[in-house]
Amino acid sequence: MNILVVSATHFEVQPLLDFLDIKTPLPGINTGKKNVALAHIHVLITGIGMVETAFMMGKWVNNSYDLIINVGVCGAFNKTRPLGELVEITEDVLSELGAEDDEKFLTYDQLNLPGKHIFYSSSYKSIQAINFLKKVKGITVNSIHGNEVSINKIQQLYHPDVESMEGAAFFRSCQELNMPYIQIRAISNYVEKRDKSKWQMPLAIKNLNDFLISFIEETFN
Repeated sequence: MNILVVSATHFEVQPLLDFLDIKTPLPGINTGKKNVALAHIHVLITGIGMVETAFMMGKWVNNSYDLIINVGVCGAFNKTRPLGELVEITEDVLSELGAEDDEKFLTYDQLNLPGKHIFYSSSYKSIQAINFLKKVKGITVNSIHGNEVSINKIQQLYHPDVESMEGAAFFRSCQELNMPYIQIRAISNYVEKRDKSKWQMPLAIKNLNDFLISFIEETFN
């Protein structure tokens, strides 16, 4: 099987890169020296944000993959979810796509323009490890929320569980590829006034990569 792991940055998947024996990860497709019995694992480093993600997916994903996995960290709106928890994003929204009408925000579908701003994960054969993950709704943003007023507005508008800077662009790109795809993220922080001292980035990255490595070993060995 051919598996592609897509990450915005190398540090979010550094333990996986070490596991695959990828010494010097570069933007684009990276292939490790370590063999996994039933799969060929490649890692695509796209850069941060939806523009970089869409561009790099279009540039580099020209092979046939049995599964494409977008991974990374995310912020959670729901503070009952523990930091470090893994979630599967099954719906993702380009939440900033729309228009201002004085103090009112018109979502993209309200503008009656062609195209979509809401995207969904693809169906994939049942894998026990993935089935255990909490299924959530995400939004994809250019600017991470850190203001109470804007946080309240986006919650009232879309009722998201988490936010990232790449997810919806990944979904949109994968729609054109006709290959199974999923998005898995670890919660590194809550969406609130920015205070990095409260973030649990190392824990989120550890949990994410522990899951990925275990998933690869148990599924494809």
